[in-house]
Amino acid sequence: MELAQKGIGSTRPNPSVGAVVVVGNTIVGEGYTSPYGGNHAEVNAIESVKDKELLKNATIYVTLEPCSHHGKTPPCSDLIIRSGIPKVVIGCLDTNSLVAGKGIEKLRAAGCEVILGVLESECKEQHRRFFTFHNQKRPYIILKWAQTQDGFIAPTTREERKPVWITNDISRQLVHQWRAEEHGILVGTKTVLEDNPKLNVRHWRGENPIRIVIDRALKIPKNLSVYDQSVKTIFITEQLAEQNNHVFFEKVDFSKPLAKQICEVLHRHSVQSVIIEGGSQTLQTFIDEKLWDEARVFTGETEFYNGVKAPKFEGKEKSVQLIGTDELKIYHND
Repeated sequence: MELAQKGIGSTRPNPSVGAVVVVGNTIVGEGYTSPYGGNHAEVNAIESVKDKELLKNATIYVTLEPCSHHGKTPPCSDLIIRSGIPKVVIGCLDTNSLVAGKGIEKLRAAGCEVILGVLESECKEQHRRFFTFHNQKRPYIILKWAQTQDGFIAPTTREERKPVWITNDISRQLVHQWRAEEHGILVGTKTVLEDNPKLNVRHWRGENPIRIVIDRALKIPKNLSVYDQSVKTIFITEQLAEQNNHVFFEKVDFSKPLAKQICEVLHRHSVQSVIIEGGSQTLQTFIDEKLWDEARVFTGETEFYNGVKAPKFEGKEKSVQLIGTDELKIYHND
């Protein structure tokens, strides 16, 4: 699982999987999924074993069921069989209809001993983006905001078109790490007009997420950063507009539940996960439609005394930690 974590954010549409090859009590090979189009975890782990004769007495541990179909690469289950590995320990089943037990069937038919369900819940949690996309036909949705000690996420007025920071530098860097891990980032019109955000990864290493912007009347000026063509950007609107290079316009009906329609749009664009960074109305829209999986809420040292109130929601608190002087609470939607 620690190996699998290294690939998160770079392997889409594939899940980031970890694999370890063990002989006796000794690790002889390990690997995780390469960026899309490259080797899967099992291939990297097996190739890293210097003495291939060891494989005949080896056990391979893998966080997700080995694939059984041809995609960009050949099936991993075939490689395990050819390598002569007699035992395979799998964290959880791959619920993608292209696999869904077929890899295990192939391994067992070839005489491999297969053990399924070791640290199953932890492995499912790690592959939650992949499972949500394939099983629920929508992206995995993360809500994120920062609030003051007195419960505000923004001041009532501001002098310049730029963010007003509530959290410290460490928390802001952590947010950029999160951006690198997720497929898309979503904000509303007001956030763009007030902050002119780039919505990219500047303080971490990784790919910039796809930008999704709610702009009902297409009133965001074309000179703002979301129109800079630096990354694929999807505008959710009720206006007809022509696609322009990296900029896409998706028309929806704003008189009907909006979050559900946005999820349908993002599924069509194969967006596996999205982090929603504001503003308050946008966050509340997803909360009210119960279309969210995780909420990450910072509380800084600042007080505004008045301003835009933080969203109201109910969720199960999963963890709480201090990030320097900031408090970070993570919630799950039961």
